[in-house]
Amino acid sequence: MAERVVPERVVAAERIAAELGFTKSCTRETGRLLSTAAAAKPQGVVAESGTGAGVGTAWLRSGLGTGACLITVERDEELARRAAGLFADDERVGVLTGDWRLLERHAPFDVFFCDGGGKRDDGQRVIELLAPGGLLVMDDFTPSPHWPPRFEGEVDELRLFYLTHPDLEATEVLTTPTSSAVLASRRP
Repeated sequence: MAERVVPERVVAAERIAAELGFTKSCTRETGRLLSTAAAAKPQGVVAESGTGAGVGTAWLRSGLGTGACLITVERDEELARRAAGLFADDERVGVLTGDWRLLERHAPFDVFFCDGGGKRDDGQRVIELLAPGGLLVMDDFTPSPHWPPRFEGEVDELRLFYLTHPDLEATEVLTTPTSSAVLASRRP
């Protein structure tokens, strides 16, 4: 079987992450999920909280339709500056520097990769930023065979919040044998 192609900007963002010692970029498996989510909304407004070095941003961009736009925010100034440089030639992509709440003025979102601020500190607001039918993607979970899901022996309240929220249709998907993501759609 042929190896799947990794977009050039993903490779460039991974290089920036390595140069800066940034180790929290999404995996390529999660990246493929992000590309698929962005492609599902070809005219959509796509957002990302937690740009990092731009790896997730590059995956989202790889699925971005010609009529879509992508806005991402990173609180670390150097990471944001480097990521912005990576996308400077694409007017569909905007990189903000600061708190995740800067995204609010661009809502509602058809796709929201909530990888940084908001996920833990204001989950209700994260959901409110989604358009009806909007997709929410969150990664960095450890698969749990239990219900309710557990992490390190305790109920994973964060994951449980999103998986059982009445405004969401949500599921957890394996991205690798040892990691998972929550994928949710906001009910109309």
